[in-house]
Amino acid sequence: MMKWKSLLAVLSVSALLVTTGCSSDAAGTGEDASKAKFTASNTYQGDLSGVTLNIGAASSQNAQGIVEAAGLADTPYKVEFHNMRSGSLVLEAIAANQLDAGCGSQIPPIFASLANNGGNFKIIAIRKGTTLNQELIVSPQAKENIKTVADLKGKKVGYVKNTTAQYFLYKMLSEAGLKWTDIDALPMSTSDGLSAITTGDIDALASYDNAVIIGKEKGGALLRSAEDILSGDYYWYATLDTIKDPAKHAALVDYLERINEANEWARNHPREWAEYAAKESNQSPDDIQKRFEAGEAQRKGRIAPIDDATIASEQDIIDSFVDLGALKSKIEAVTLFDKSFVDEIAKFKVY
Repeated sequence: MMKWKSLLAVLSVSALLVTTGCSSDAAGTGEDASKAKFTASNTYQGDLSGVTLNIGAASSQNAQGIVEAAGLADTPYKVEFHNMRSGSLVLEAIAANQLDAGCGSQIPPIFASLANNGGNFKIIAIRKGTTLNQELIVSPQAKENIKTVADLKGKKVGYVKNTTAQYFLYKMLSEAGLKWTDIDALPMSTSDGLSAITTGDIDALASYDNAVIIGKEKGGALLRSAEDILSGDYYWYATLDTIKDPAKHAALVDYLERINEANEWARNHPREWAEYAAKESNQSPDDIQKRFEAGEAQRKGRIAPIDDATIASEQDIIDSFVDLGALKSKIEAVTLFDKSFVDEIAKFKVY
């Protein structure tokens, strides 16, 4: 397992690293009737007992947490999970060979690919997910005067830089006939954005999750949802060595299928999942269950193979960031993907 100090020294970032290990003797062997049953759709003839997968994600609900909750952590290989808080940190760790694989949104790999050796990663799978709670909201003080995106001309608008929030804000402005320079665009963290929108220091905020949920609870108003702008595609990234190593490749395929099955288990046991997920958050099981069920009603969470649609979506994001000046030159999206997992993931059950 990676050590706290050594990982920070490699990444040169100040971020919390939480690690948990699980192996074949982990709790949840599938004997509990309420837990998921697992049969791999891909067979591997070799021995995986000597394999360790170092996995990173911004939340264990996208990886180890949901696998454990579903009772599917009895893997024939060892998993070390690392909570990295963001997709960008996942990719920094991958670049430094501190992780074998991890997940995050569509934006981080674009910028990570500019590093040496192309960031030492490729996108190997899609995690389909909800696009709810990614929104452009108006402050309590400005909501009576700002009714459309076009009304933002000359206004102070906060956004989370180099994220889906910046992308969907750009798309919303373009659709409303506005240029990025027509607003006073202010990059902010999610927490700073929430504070600013609540006090009225900014007129509007493009953000996601708790920032928009709490912002509306404190009097803010929805101006436009990004529900129909964002693809709902999130990514699984892997190091070049992991992709090429037959045993690690096989273990990662197995792990991704367990996540796919765990997602179905959670849909059938939303209360159990909410109570499990509440242990690592400041949210109540009721709130988690409500958001989970709403998200699943919009788009079922699952692991899917790379397809042309997601590559096209990634290209549109790249082109948008070029227009914004965030990227100096165009990147061909197809170069970020590795399709060697496609046939295996295509065997996963689609619920």
